Amino acid sequence: MRSATVVGLLLDLAAIAALAYGLYFRRHHRRDLLFAYVALNVGIFAVVSLLQAQRVDLAVGFGLFGVLSIIRLRSNEITQGEIAYYFVAIALGLVNGIAADWPLTALFLDAVLLGVMYIADHPRLLEGTRHQLVTLDRVHSDPRSLVADLENRLRVPVLRWEVTEVDYVRELMVVNVRYKDSPARLGAAR
Repeated sequence: MRSATVVGLLLDLAAIAALAYGLYFRRHHRRDLLFAYVALNVGIFAVVSLLQAQRVDLAVGFGLFGVLSIIRLRSNEITQGEIAYYFVAIALGLVNGIAADWPLTALFLDAVLLGVMYIADHPRLLEGTRHQLVTLDRVHSDPRSLVADLENRLRVPVLRWEVTEVDYVRELMVVNVRYKDSPARLGAAR
């Protein structure tokens, strides 16, 4: 194994540990995705390092991304923020695998990716903004009455809403609601 690959691996392991354990797990507390981020990252690093060592042609590289595109990231249990962590885990593996011969470049790009995730997912950046899927036991045809009902139930001002399902037979509707949580509720949650 080349010394550049070992340095790249060490940089990659440090970067994915910072992303998965230092940022993601401490903020979101999902062990299943923590494992997925680490496994995906190390797998990407290994494949890219092998492609670099063997100088395989470009078609194999495109095949790798074709396989990655099969990974299903559309799930009700995975948020868009968690998908962003997936992409950064992939990017860290690629950066450290490809830039193994230029450790300072890899280190700089790792720092940029981790810094962006630290800031973009910082709890204080969008403090108090919440999201909830609400199932109502009635169907509102008037948007004003819908907002009034949501604000009454949630006891907060609604910033944005989107009806995702209406069932006239069972008289219910599902609404995706974004709202600003009140300071009193935020203090009680901490």
